[in-house]
Amino acid sequence: MRNLKSKILSFAAGAIAGAVICAGTGALSQATGAEWEKSLPFTPQQLAVIKQVKLALSTYQVDGDKKGKIDDTKMYYGALKGLVASLEDPYTRFVDPKDLAEENVEMEGEYGGLGIYIASREGRTTIIAPIEDTPADRAGVKPLDEIVKVDDKNVWGMESDEIVKLLRGPAGKPVTLQIRRKNVNKLIPVKMVREIIKIKTVRSEMLDGGIAYIKLNHFNLKSDGEVRAALENAKKKNAKGVIMDLRNNPGGLLDVCVDVTSQFIPKGVVVGMRGRFEKANETLYAKEGRANKLPLVVLINEGSASAAEIFAGAVKDHKRGTVVGAKTFGKGSVQTLFNLPDGSGIYVTIARYNTPSGFVLDHKGLQPDVAVAGEPKKNKKEDKQLQKAIGIMKQKLKAK
Repeated sequence: MRNLKSKILSFAAGAIAGAVICAGTGALSQATGAEWEKSLPFTPQQLAVIKQVKLALSTYQVDGDKKGKIDDTKMYYGALKGLVASLEDPYTRFVDPKDLAEENVEMEGEYGGLGIYIASREGRTTIIAPIEDTPADRAGVKPLDEIVKVDDKNVWGMESDEIVKLLRGPAGKPVTLQIRRKNVNKLIPVKMVREIIKIKTVRSEMLDGGIAYIKLNHFNLKSDGEVRAALENAKKKNAKGVIMDLRNNPGGLLDVCVDVTSQFIPKGVVVGMRGRFEKANETLYAKEGRANKLPLVVLINEGSASAAEIFAGAVKDHKRGTVVGAKTFGKGSVQTLFNLPDGSGIYVTIARYNTPSGFVLDHKGLQPDVAVAGEPKKNKKEDKQLQKAIGIMKQKLKAK
């Protein structure tokens, strides 16, 4: 593996509906000759059983004589998927060469889809968050909604990458999701039309009272520069405080998260990683000399995941600002991509995060300092969480 730290993801989801973000890459070497037999993960008897299964299917399966039914390559990749799935980690997954190539194309930032991030939990396909101003967002899809059907196909128990294939499609093609929502007794049909998705990383504006509002939708390669530009613009307009809105932010690149956090935390730990090998077991610190001193309030909700949780956790533990909203999603693990010789790859969970105080985020989520129920609203006056954040900021400014 090379240059691992700079390419590790604070990954938002085991799969992303319509988008897959790049991970760090590493090459797995192949053993040859005598080393090959010693390196085999199975006993000769187990390998013989695998061969017998393939032979039985090829010889006796009722449709096995139909062209293309018995496909050695599909069997091979199916076996690899089963091998990875046995770990029961939805974020560790095998990707065949075709799908990996598609994911690499989508890393360019444009893709046809719905604009939702998903994850698998106990066989359920859970929506982490809709992307702002996408078909999913406009249709009213919410964090923690469960996708039960895509058109007429039941997706219960399906792997996330298979569900992503159903959600993707050409721009302009309609799709209907059947959604299960908390405290709603029946499935909710949500009709959408796929479109080319472009993620808007940062949106900012000045609110009354000299409060700069910055909405950060994702931690990607543009985020650090765009947040810096938003802050500089706010200072030119005599901003007295900053509200950072990380609601429905599913995460992104870890090194970018550290850079953005460094704009608010003057020094000290941003996040710790705990894994099984040296490079995945380290502590990342704020880059000194970059932080502003403006009073800070951070907004979070159930759709805030991974890198968004790291940012909010650092702000909370360093007492740099006040965290307002609802408990976060609880995605606190690191994935990296290992490229395989045939063009396929495996995304492997290599570590878990902990906040500066040592709190492990994974499967738990971060509690806000001030809990407020609600959800983002286009009309700011109807947005209870934002209004609470504004009220807290005004108190901070009054106390200065």
